[in-house]
Amino acid sequence: MTTDLLAIAGLAEHDEALVDEVARRGPASTVTVVIDRDDPEWALDESPRARALRDRLARLLALIEQRTGAAVSGLVGDLRPLRGRWFDAIVDPGLAGAAF
Repeated sequence: MTTDLLAIAGLAEHDEALVDEVARRGPASTVTVVIDRDDPEWALDESPRARALRDRLARLLALIEQRTGAAVSGLVGDLRPLRGRWFDAIVDPGLAGAAF
């Protein structure tokens, strides 16, 4: 049983595959969603681009929570701060099957 899963969202066109793979992995207690993007102002910027990014994150969080029942959290940013943190599984559809 997976208890702590990291879901890495790269390109938006892979979002459905990300949600499907997270759900396929089975029950998880927590899922952390990271949109891998260097955009430090994403939460405060009111541009259409930043709003779209926030909407994308909110959609991913809601879909994963609905499909898995897990406690889901998310952020937009660099993956480096997660270095050294233990995850039972990592899902990244952008890695051409490497995470599947």
